[in-house]
Amino acid sequence: MSSMWGKNIKISVFGESHGKAIGVTVDGLPAGFEPDMNKVAKYMARRRPGGDLSTPRKESDMPDIVSGMFRGKLTGAPLTALIYNGDTKSGDYDRMAAKARPGHADYTAYVKYNGANDYRGGGHFSGRLTACLVFAGAICAQILEEQGITIAAHISEIGGVKDEPFGLTVSGGLVKKLTEGFPVIDDATGEKMRARIAEAAADKDSVGGSVECVVSGVPAGVGSPMFDGVENKIASLVFGIPAVKGVEFGLGFGYAAARGGQANDAFRMDGDEVVTATNNCGGVLGGITDGMPIVFRAAFKPTPSIARKQRTVDFVNGADAEIEIKGRHDPCVVVRAVPVVEAAAAIAVLDLLYEN
Repeated sequence: MSSMWGKNIKISVFGESHGKAIGVTVDGLPAGFEPDMNKVAKYMARRRPGGDLSTPRKESDMPDIVSGMFRGKLTGAPLTALIYNGDTKSGDYDRMAAKARPGHADYTAYVKYNGANDYRGGGHFSGRLTACLVFAGAICAQILEEQGITIAAHISEIGGVKDEPFGLTVSGGLVKKLTEGFPVIDDATGEKMRARIAEAAADKDSVGGSVECVVSGVPAGVGSPMFDGVENKIASLVFGIPAVKGVEFGLGFGYAAARGGQANDAFRMDGDEVVTATNNCGGVLGGITDGMPIVFRAAFKPTPSIARKQRTVDFVNGADAEIEIKGRHDPCVVVRAVPVVEAAAAIAVLDLLYEN
């Protein structure tokens, strides 16, 4: 199972949604670095379920570090953390074991692993495992901060309601705002998004959206052409987040409707630095950073577990069937996905920096 990623910073994610624990091993971190575990806890709390817009499943998500840290510092050995599962209701899934939940990996996992897969809560395919990415990303983000690199993200769209995009610069005040409340730039838009989620939940349905992420402070010259480019690295990790179905950088798919005169970013001097007047390229040219902020967006599909009856198949008995999904599910995964996207960016960027 391909649950390992990285060349310089290597991560390995393990566990299942309803197993005893999930966890992650991170290799390649610098010895002697002293992470602030209070910051890690706050980072993880942003992803943790809770509130009126997420699943009522309650998990502490506190990592139990079992290797790679001694007296508060990273030892240079692989860092391994366990995150124990507590509030599971596996019985909700027993009656659906042979039925493919539409939009889920139940059928494909059954075929791939000859029926041996753990189907409870999606098993290893569950969004629960994003807690592992957030832990690893929280550590990597602190290492990047020491090098003057900051990462921020916000909800850019939910159900057609769009927030303001990031500008060419992101202030520390905005970063603080996004991490301490509903993660949007415009609060009025945020209220409309919350209403759109509530409407979908009341209709026994769900809604999708997108997250915009910016990485500021990465110098020009990071990355490589072709297959080890900045977009390649970041996208490969972001696509590891369950429910992500699209990633675009800068203007992204907007390039398809633009002309070169509109799309090109004009260069100019800002003192001794080369900058661009716009950032349609998302801070990356030829797979290499140009010194401007790296900007990308990740699109998330609506939560496939909805309370409505849906058509499916019984893949064990080979018969058409209906399914009505019980259990506890987010009506929109986008809100909790914001720190996950940040974490994926932090891991990928640190890996790229070590390549240089």
